[in-house]
Amino acid sequence: MHGRNIISVVMLVVLLSLASWAAPVPGWSESSGIRMSKGQTVYVPAYSNVFTGPRKLPFQLATTLSIRNTDPSASLRITSIDYYDTNGKMVRRYLDKPLELGPLASTYTHIEERDVSGGFGAKFIVRWNSGKVINTPIIECVMIGATSGQGISFVSPGQEIRD
Repeated sequence: MHGRNIISVVMLVVLLSLASWAAPVPGWSESSGIRMSKGQTVYVPAYSNVFTGPRKLPFQLATTLSIRNTDPSASLRITSIDYYDTNGKMVRRYLDKPLELGPLASTYTHIEERDVSGGFGAKFIVRWNSGKVINTPIIECVMIGATSGQGISFVSPGQEIRD
């Protein structure tokens, strides 16, 4: 019993030592662990269909891109929302001019279930910026589909590809 306690204490000391050597992650607030930025380009997978069954039949999905400003005191500016197909070709541009999103405000872009222009590998590229460093927004796609009593829904998170 006594030997196990000593090993546990030694392991704890080693882990704490390693944790203290870790460098801070760029873009993270060291005091709160919150991701901060002045702007980003974000890649968001948008599945307009998924394949089902052994014959790989396409199951069409409605796609909603959601952009949520998580900063309680600062606005952000969405400068572009572009939709690309499986081959990387731009299908459509959703903004004619920048869109201001106030503190804790949200916006969305919806693609109907019957719109198959994006294909399986569809994606959004969202660009946003701010005049100062703020909490990064939550940018994700929600996919929903229902056919003949069968339904499917899932969320696809955005990933920063450029700061």
